[in-house]
Amino acid sequence: MTASAMPETRTSDVPHRTPPTPGPRATGPWLVAGAVTLVLLALAPRYGYHRDELYFLLAGRHLDWGYVDQGPLVPALARLADTVAPGSLLALRTPSALMAGGAVLLVAAIARQLGAGRGAQTLAALLGGTSGIVLASGHLLSTTTVDLLVWLAAALCTAVLLRTGDSRWALAVAAVLGVGMLNKLLPALLAVGLLAGLAVAGPRRLLRDRWVLLAAGVFVLLAAPTLSWQAAHGFPQLSVAAAISDGDSSYSGRLDALFLQFVIISPFVVPIWVAGLVALLRRAEWRAYRALGWAWLVVVAIVLLAGGKGYYDAPLLLVLTAAGAVVTAGWQARGRLRRALPAAVVVLTAASNGVLLLPTLPADRLPDFVVAVNYDAGETIGWPAFADSLAAVYRELPADEQARAVILTGNYGEAGAVARYGPSRGLPAAYSGHNSMADFGRPPEGADVAIAVGWQRPDRLRAWFTEVTLAGRVDQRVELDNDENGGPIWLCRGLRRPWADIWQTEVRHAG
Repeated sequence: MTASAMPETRTSDVPHRTPPTPGPRATGPWLVAGAVTLVLLALAPRYGYHRDELYFLLAGRHLDWGYVDQGPLVPALARLADTVAPGSLLALRTPSALMAGGAVLLVAAIARQLGAGRGAQTLAALLGGTSGIVLASGHLLSTTTVDLLVWLAAALCTAVLLRTGDSRWALAVAAVLGVGMLNKLLPALLAVGLLAGLAVAGPRRLLRDRWVLLAAGVFVLLAAPTLSWQAAHGFPQLSVAAAISDGDSSYSGRLDALFLQFVIISPFVVPIWVAGLVALLRRAEWRAYRALGWAWLVVVAIVLLAGGKGYYDAPLLLVLTAAGAVVTAGWQARGRLRRALPAAVVVLTAASNGVLLLPTLPADRLPDFVVAVNYDAGETIGWPAFADSLAAVYRELPADEQARAVILTGNYGEAGAVARYGPSRGLPAAYSGHNSMADFGRPPEGADVAIAVGWQRPDRLRAWFTEVTLAGRVDQRVELDNDENGGPIWLCRGLRRPWADIWQTEVRHAG
């Protein structure tokens, strides 16, 4: 049933002003979405795998209803892509490129619900399509890309619900968020934000509406597989969240999270989404939508207080941007100079984000400022050379030690790189205690020789081995400051205790 066919529910707390009628359907957003997807597909094979993608490929070999740090959705996508086209970055990243295009359409659709005309919808699509969160997550296979699509779809359904007053749309919101729980637990954060927004701004009758209560049941039912897995394993995502809160991850920490609010779309777009937030909270004809504005305020407050990653709330920033596009379209109609400013914002946003967040520059001459701004860029370069560095150490071992050797890595990306590039170089299997890698298997008991990488200092290794010596350093053959390049490679001999005694209690770590 379409939104226009759904009956309106009139209650005492429905806003006094009728929300604006949705704008006309526009072709501009479809053209923008198609262009974004095509650009992402064209750039997909450049550089190389991201450490998370290498991890997803390994997790896809051990499919389950949950993992320490995520649900099963993205590992399943990784396995599907690698089955259809083994070793193809284009195949692996195609789902994200398509989801990025979908996100652009959703941003425009939210603007349309707010009454945007064709020009404002296209502006919203352009702002969304050039935003940092869409381009960065659309380039890589990522749980963030799925979250982006889920949050925006839920926000659109919520906007329709608030406009029509038909609480049956809560079922659509719940279905989207429930499926999203198979990716990460973050859709529950959005649910909290939306409920808090209703509690603050209304219509509060939805909090006791039978369709909303039924929707809550749908959400729990769809989320049950992942929640059951987490409960059975002691909710390990809480340990990961605690590590993130302590700053033991990229893009984490309260100051970083606060700073990211102003750059993750684009610094040039900040005035637009701020205008959208103000309009959602104060514009009389948008009173029905105030819960969406409050949802962002609540979610970003939780992220900052809990020390979560600053991009968690980014989809709601795109909702504010959609609202801001409507405000901007009305503002720019009142002067020729004003009409030029939004175009300049789009051009500056596309140019800066294209250079900083997409693989447009040569990998062997990537400027330091790009990696400083975009940590993920550095994590997509040099993995074959990383494997070569380990192979050089392995080939120096006597034959009897080669037969007993394993590779022990500090993080899942390093283990994934060995799994991807090691067989062609004759390397033994790699193991790691990082997140769910600890559950994918431990070294065999006869493996008393380890080539260890990912530890800057050998202190922990010496607790497990009687002899730990520096055997080499990682050389990724580019001038690049990332977590691996130039790092030490340790040769460890003489296992002090069986792997079974130390694997889960000492080697396992989250972050």
